[in-house]
Amino acid sequence: MPHSTAVVCGQSTSEAVRTVPGQERVAARVSSGPAEHEMTFDGFRFVGRVSGRPEPGRDPVLILGGSSQDRNSWVRHERWLAPLGQVITVDLPGYGTADFLPASYGVDFLAAALRHLLDGLGVARVNMVAACYGGAVGLRFAQHYPAMVRRLMLVGMTTRIPSDYAAAMKRWAAMIDRGETEPIAQELTERFMSPPGIGVVRKHTAVSRLVYRQIAGQTPEQLAMSAEHNTRLMLHEWYRPEPSPPVPSLVVTGEHDTLCTPDMGREVAAVLPAAQFLTIQETDHLAPVERMEDFSDLVVRFCTDESLAGLPYTTALEHFGPGLPARPAPANG
Repeated sequence: MPHSTAVVCGQSTSEAVRTVPGQERVAARVSSGPAEHEMTFDGFRFVGRVSGRPEPGRDPVLILGGSSQDRNSWVRHERWLAPLGQVITVDLPGYGTADFLPASYGVDFLAAALRHLLDGLGVARVNMVAACYGGAVGLRFAQHYPAMVRRLMLVGMTTRIPSDYAAAMKRWAAMIDRGETEPIAQELTERFMSPPGIGVVRKHTAVSRLVYRQIAGQTPEQLAMSAEHNTRLMLHEWYRPEPSPPVPSLVVTGEHDTLCTPDMGREVAAVLPAAQFLTIQETDHLAPVERMEDFSDLVVRFCTDESLAGLPYTTALEHFGPGLPARPAPANG
């Protein structure tokens, strides 16, 4: 039977039960500490995490990480994101500790599950920050539910999956079936991290080690989810050229990102109604981890409409509009 519950981590709670029209019954608990909300959507259980306190007149920040991240991957960012009020992260169906999701369910389903989460939390609108695969879900959410997005920030995002990556996914699926986790971990680490000699990347060695251990240490259940995720990427559109809402938008890549390159990021900015683009210096695809404080500062600035010009850790802003070429801003001084 479809149900939704909330498990709260932190201090004392109070509980209120309400019904979301057209969806399952939702039990929401209010806590002064981080709260976890377990919900179901179309029979699949998943978990949302809410930290911080609501700020009057300010929309919560919703962070969607990549396929290798979960709702707890952003805990260390929260102290710098505190000025924004509430921060919402989530393990959508098929990821993290949520239920296994067959590959027949694609990005549209995940965007709808995300709306179900926000409806259950009573959140009408968010500042969306979405990275890598989360960027595909976040952009589709913005396209389908434009009234629920106040600002849109896409990190390490592309409009297309590189052909060599698509070919590698088929090989990785066979390797997972054979239980060859360590070779996959090595290959994926090399994909996510920039190769030696391309430029200075902060914490390159430490982050490479972290990524490798995370992938190599996957349980059989997590490996099955990873294999299904790769199949999902092959079966469904990553990007669909549907209308996007004319909200403030920012596309960000790492300066030395070789998985979703800066030029791919510019392609994303070019398909949005009006967007800005920049790169974070001395980082690659894992910029949010390699320059955690600076990345968080960028999120806060964007979500509070502060100037993004002249920041010491980014390249110059580039501005994009429909059918217009990029107009580079003055160089940072």
